[in-house]
Amino acid sequence: MEVSVFDPRPCDLGEGPLWHPTRAQLFWFDINGHRMMTSGGEWQFDRPVSAAGWLAEDNLLIATDRDLIRFHIETGAQEPVAPLEADNPVTRSNDGRADPWGGFWIGTMGKAAEPGAGAIYRYYRGELRRLFPDITIPNAICFAPGGAHAYFADTARGIVWRQALEANDGWPTGTPEIYLDHGADGPNPDGAVIDAAGNFWCAEWGSARVRCYSPTGAVLRDIALPVSQPSCPAFGGSDLYITTAREGLSAEALAEEPQAGQVFVARNVAPGQPEHKVIL
Repeated sequence: MEVSVFDPRPCDLGEGPLWHPTRAQLFWFDINGHRMMTSGGEWQFDRPVSAAGWLAEDNLLIATDRDLIRFHIETGAQEPVAPLEADNPVTRSNDGRADPWGGFWIGTMGKAAEPGAGAIYRYYRGELRRLFPDITIPNAICFAPGGAHAYFADTARGIVWRQALEANDGWPTGTPEIYLDHGADGPNPDGAVIDAAGNFWCAEWGSARVRCYSPTGAVLRDIALPVSQPSCPAFGGSDLYITTAREGLSAEALAEEPQAGQVFVARNVAPGQPEHKVIL
């Protein structure tokens, strides 16, 4: 599977790609650069921003290092929605995605990846509830077709869990089960997305690939990248967009992978699920 450069602007820590289904437009973030980006444009923030869900044609819900905000795409106006560990200067937001009920799942982590400093939350109809505490690097938040399960990872532990969800309102029910266990020395599960067939596409940080797993965890295929640090994939129709990062790479490493931090695309990979709309 061939990949090409979708956008050559380098991000220090590219993350959170979101294909807005009604605009047919990709948005993504440079967490360390405090930027949200799209083709031909970008918005600068005064704090880290990491993930988004779509609210309407011209509105996004954006996670920052201290809150969730409504962002108006055309005007750039911002409105507070809910605080997110606003009293904890150690943490910032990281990976997030909307669920089939209109809720928004968002992870937090230590700015220096302090062990166990983060958590995963769900914002749903005015309530922000902490779901899973003691997470070091929350990632891979995504949802099975039909909403039977959520997935999430702690990259530092190399584990991806699968969590059953209640049919009526999407809150977790029961105990998470291990879906993939790579161990701390194995592939590093970063951002992930699930296609329309239920397969799990995971950016594996440090492995220069996005790997596709079946619902049972079997390896199905790889998408190789010319950079070592893919961070998160997102489907736009059948195309797979992949953010990457330059963070932590030495001058020598950057000379060997000058495209690090760019956004890539693999065309006609598989039918994806449309991103769910967030309902406030």
